[in-house]
Amino acid sequence: MLIDTHTHVNFNAFKEDGPDVIDRSLREKIWLINVGSQTTTSKRAVNIAVDFKEGIYAAVGLHPIHLHEIKVDESEVAFQSRKEEFNPQEYRELALNSKTVAIGETGLDYFHIPKDEDFDLVKKKQEDIFKQQIALAVELGKPLTIHSRGTEADPNEVYQDIMAILKQFPEAKGVIHCYSGNLETAKQFIEIGFLISFTGIVTFKNAKETQLVAKELPLDKILVETDAPYLAPEPYRGKRNEPAYVKYIALKIAELKGISFKEVAKVTTENARKLFNI
Repeated sequence: MLIDTHTHVNFNAFKEDGPDVIDRSLREKIWLINVGSQTTTSKRAVNIAVDFKEGIYAAVGLHPIHLHEIKVDESEVAFQSRKEEFNPQEYRELALNSKTVAIGETGLDYFHIPKDEDFDLVKKKQEDIFKQQIALAVELGKPLTIHSRGTEADPNEVYQDIMAILKQFPEAKGVIHCYSGNLETAKQFIEIGFLISFTGIVTFKNAKETQLVAKELPLDKILVETDAPYLAPEPYRGKRNEPAYVKYIALKIAELKGISFKEVAKVTTENARKLFNI
């Protein structure tokens, strides 16, 4: 058994075959958490989780790129972000559903800040909305699934900014999703009680730093995820990703650590069950 702790079968990339994708995952004994990025996808994540009685859960939140309207191209899927205000009551109601296990995807994204906007003003707004969602998670006793993407010039800055904010909320817990930072920073997140999650990036030949982090971190601090439809692992790189492919991420981590796939599956599943209370 495995748990894909961060996927988006609630996105339009799965509009035609979402139920089939989920069924395929469940047949392979892979559970999943569908993660919302704004109101529509958060509601859809909850509805899907309710429709599937076991093995399918939801996270609800407002992604930082949806605070402004931009065109985003993530290679596998292009989309238009939606300018949305954070509505605490609406997200609280979604979060109170018994199938909602986390708040997110929330966090900071400096990579996609439009060049014609004031960087510092956008950054401040992202921080404010992030803090509101952390407060909601703490209030409801739910973990956070945190997005973090820095600029090309300084990719580590965003991690340090997130760390500084999280330290203001000592009761907060959660996971740094799609981690691509260095080993030292990963250890700092673990020290404040957060887990580190790896996507298909860890299978890429040129992702040496991410592979080093996965190799060196304790297995009991690691989660696995697809971030589908994005970041398909080898041997499906460049194609639409799906939850069933999370096994390739677990296989790569097993290879890097020199341990069995069975051990990686067992421990990462235990980690996910404990964090998300499932």
